[in-house]
Amino acid sequence: MAEQDFVEIAQYYVREGDRALGERFFDAALAALEPIQRMPALGSPRLGKLCDIPRLRAWRVTGFPVQWFYFESDDHLDVVRLLGERQNIAAILRDELGEQ
Repeated sequence: MAEQDFVEIAQYYVREGDRALGERFFDAALAALEPIQRMPALGSPRLGKLCDIPRLRAWRVTGFPVQWFYFESDDHLDVVRLLGERQNIAAILRDELGEQ
């Protein structure tokens, strides 16, 4: 789902803004993944705790109202969603990930 979210949000910024805005989002979203790939514990566990989804962490995309949601594993990140702040993030995460 995260890849689909990424494409849809980039398309939204191109459609509602322009190509340059879509490209800025694209670059910012990819850049946001770099620090959490190096240090997965950087992301906030707050929403995961509120939704009772163990190990779920969130990391904001600088300059845009969206966050990456991922699970930290010993040897990799499992990035599961990229969601906007205006979405009902808690409900989406509970519905999709609450059983993990």
